[in-house]
Amino acid sequence: MSFFDNPGMLAPPRVTRIDLSKGGFILACSEPLGEVTRCIGDWLELWAERTPNQLYLAERGADGEWVKLTYAEVRDKVGRLAQGLLNLGLGPTAPVVCLSDNSLDQALLMLATLHIGRPFATVSSAYSRLAKDFTKVSTILSELAPGAVYAGDGAVYASAIRASAVKCPVLLSNNAYQIEGSITLAELLRTRETPAVLEAFAKITPETHAKYLLTSGSTGRPKIAINTHRMLCANQKQVQQCWPFLHNLRPVIVDWLPWSHTFGANFTFNMVLANGGSFYIDEGRPVPGLMEKSVRNLREVQPNLYFNVPKGFDALIAFLEQDESFARDFFGRLRAVFYAAAALPQTTWDRLERSAKKVMGEDVWFTSAWGATESAPALTNVHWRLDGPGCIGLPMAGTSIKFLPNGDKLEMRVKGPQVFQGYLNNPEKTAEVFDEDGYYKIGDAGALIDPDRPEKGIAFNGRVAEDFKLTTGTWVSVGTLRVKAVTALAPYAQDVVVTGHDRDEVGLLVFPSPGAKDVPVEQLHAHIREGLKKLRTDGGGGASQSPTRAMLLDDSPNLDAGEITDKGYINQRAVLARRAADVLMLHTSPKLDRVVFLK
Repeated sequence: MSFFDNPGMLAPPRVTRIDLSKGGFILACSEPLGEVTRCIGDWLELWAERTPNQLYLAERGADGEWVKLTYAEVRDKVGRLAQGLLNLGLGPTAPVVCLSDNSLDQALLMLATLHIGRPFATVSSAYSRLAKDFTKVSTILSELAPGAVYAGDGAVYASAIRASAVKCPVLLSNNAYQIEGSITLAELLRTRETPAVLEAFAKITPETHAKYLLTSGSTGRPKIAINTHRMLCANQKQVQQCWPFLHNLRPVIVDWLPWSHTFGANFTFNMVLANGGSFYIDEGRPVPGLMEKSVRNLREVQPNLYFNVPKGFDALIAFLEQDESFARDFFGRLRAVFYAAAALPQTTWDRLERSAKKVMGEDVWFTSAWGATESAPALTNVHWRLDGPGCIGLPMAGTSIKFLPNGDKLEMRVKGPQVFQGYLNNPEKTAEVFDEDGYYKIGDAGALIDPDRPEKGIAFNGRVAEDFKLTTGTWVSVGTLRVKAVTALAPYAQDVVVTGHDRDEVGLLVFPSPGAKDVPVEQLHAHIREGLKKLRTDGGGGASQSPTRAMLLDDSPNLDAGEITDKGYINQRAVLARRAADVLMLHTSPKLDRVVFLK
């Protein structure tokens, strides 16, 4: 039975509209928010008592087999680690900071830290694992002032830790000898839990700091968003009210999304814990050589919910189309496919639907949401059948969105129990991002899909600050053009970035799809040139929607470098800043081999 055959599986659209002066309005959910859990640890205590033998966390071991922990086993280890942290003298405001990638050890340490009311922070591993200069991670650690620093492997992260000169305990899972005086997680796990753990647990309030997440800003120092237990718990209650099926369907998820970003750290990880599900940590990534690991995991586990960003879907589709047996395994138990915001191109949607229909004989349910690091993260949710991508849903329970005219767009500002109160030790930036009514200025634009029927949902319309003017004075709507361009260049464009600020013409930086590498260069260039011609025709010849040139990039957008936002779409500013040399060549060297030029 599909979700749409049972009216109790999905909540009906519930929204009210209040018109403001000068063309603005407020859209709010008409359903009140239900009772919210006090803290994240309450979920762990609940399921460890109610379903102690239910599988909770799993990851691949060194021998290739799954290492699995039940809720009871996780609770036992969390208690031991929590006691170990208390024994180290971890202060109530000093975070435990993780520098490495997702792992079972990180999950246990994070849960233990939260269980005693201490904040946890995960810093993108790229700052420590791949960087040659550790200035950025040193600055971040200085601002976070950690009570303890954790990394999975001393051999990999020792250089960054030493360069940062941290003056706190260092915790390592492997190769602890690399850092003198470090403590192994195995040592902490031998600690016996005492009543002190539950005493600390009882002191947690909804306003206790749970996580410090770094924003994916492309310029200047990253801001540190405070996520409280109230924010995180309220957001999962909001999801449950949109998706009542979670009361009967324990989520089974295979997930690679990094815990340094709110999508993976809060939305998916917390959803599994809040609903007593099973979380398989995927060591794969949507890149050649690692995607095969994800495919193996998906084939074996057969998740019932699947979450990803466009880059991940593009990599997945190639395997679904090439291997029908994998497609049958992947869609075998799948009830919903979640894509990030409006980032999924129509061509990607169509290919996923074709793959599902081929092996299932029916459509798979596509759903989406929209939010930010500062909102824990979801503000809207889709809980009905969609006809195509672009809709980000409606405000969740307790949430209101203010739409204000800004140029030729409607800027969205948000308020709700999941929205943060400010950045860590940064009152100036905090004051800047809230308006006079207490709405958070998220910086995104949107519009009603049907102005006369707000229950149809909101269409995402890009970043307010992304739009720019050509030298002719013509405004370029980046969000609108980007979606058109990806569709016109399909199937060989994974995504595009629009260029042309303070120039005469619009250009495109093109991130090639996985399938593009198998196409001869001449054929690829011809396809892109035809795509540019189509955009010119469809745009009516207007310069603002008619790119004259495109450059094929050599790699995919880098999540760790902030080129993909927490909302799952391309961070224009980050890409343009990181690839400034490519932008310059695109607009000054039309004869370059990588540039396709339309006369």
